[in-house]
Amino acid sequence: MNEVKLFENQQVRSIWDESQEEWLFSIIDVVAILTDSTKPRDYWYRVKKRMSEEELAELSTICRQLKLRSTDGKFYKTDVADMQGIFRIIQSIPSPKAEPFKMWLAEVGKERLDEVVDPELIIDRALQTYLQKGYSREWINQRLQAIQVRKELTDAWQDHGVKAGREYAILTDEITQAWSGMKTREYKNFKGLTKENLRDNMSTTELVLNMLAETATKDITQISHPQGLDENRKVAQRGGNVAKIARQSLEQETGQSVITQKNAIDFAQLIQAVNQKTKK
Repeated sequence: MNEVKLFENQQVRSIWDESQEEWLFSIIDVVAILTDSTKPRDYWYRVKKRMSEEELAELSTICRQLKLRSTDGKFYKTDVADMQGIFRIIQSIPSPKAEPFKMWLAEVGKERLDEVVDPELIIDRALQTYLQKGYSREWINQRLQAIQVRKELTDAWQDHGVKAGREYAILTDEITQAWSGMKTREYKNFKGLTKENLRDNMSTTELVLNMLAETATKDITQISHPQGLDENRKVAQRGGNVAKIARQSLEQETGQSVITQKNAIDFAQLIQAVNQKTKK
């Protein structure tokens, strides 16, 4: 589970180790925060060069390489370390940010462990994140439901011989194109998006129709039991067509297209404008 966490508005790429139940953090991102260096990778290289053989031996036990998403959207092997390892690395880098960063790390670790015990906290955290971004509560409720619908669909795919990753993306494209007339990348281009999450930039109506398409695909999958990518692709098209019929019916009633070029920035500005008018 890759995530990007924020410390004072600076990103720290992280990955959750299920077996050890702990976060692993990008060392390069930590170095960038502690040093304000424009070339944190070079700085980290120099830090390692100064280490003794014993320190390097210790470092090899607390540091490993895993694939994390880079700024170009691709995954590359990156030095990571668990919380104990990051604390050890912080000691090697003099920085006025060391103490507040340690406190932040401890809080991040506590939050995740609390979420393992009580999964509802994950939903609460997502709710607060979307509120901070300016989304309405109506939209947020739909988005959280969409997350649950998506999870049920991918579980059904997994049970019917579909592999996570590329094959999930192929089937998602089939569903999206069936109901919206566009593949995921085309839909994102239409909204002026690059790496952003498409669902986070849908209107409430778009979200509802996308949920209908994914729910229909899941229900048809569980009844018809397709196996493998090709059979599931046909079911994805059928599920998407269910939402397509609903979309066309709604557009006929309203005389307006459901698909909108508006994205998260537009929605946030609209909500702020409504709130300001309400206060006057």
